[in-house]
Amino acid sequence: MPIKSYLVHPHKGKKKELIEALSAIGNCEVMPAENEDLVILVTETETEKEEEQLKAKLETLPSIKLLAMVSGFNTSQNQI
Repeated sequence: MPIKSYLVHPHKGKKKELIEALSAIGNCEVMPAENEDLVILVTETETEKEEEQLKAKLETLPSIKLLAMVSGFNTSQNQI
């Protein structure tokens, strides 16, 4: 199960719009930074295919200026 975190920079004046758009997408946890024009995004998907579909959705959001992955982790379904 892929779990990834991103720093998301909105276009100027689009932070609220970005937060609303990200919040409407499943598998996303959105945390706006209080002191910066920045949003922290954590995603969790069940499969790599689902992760690719989510990434494709994120890339189409017009309010995103820059999407930078901070970390990624893939858990195994067969863990003990």
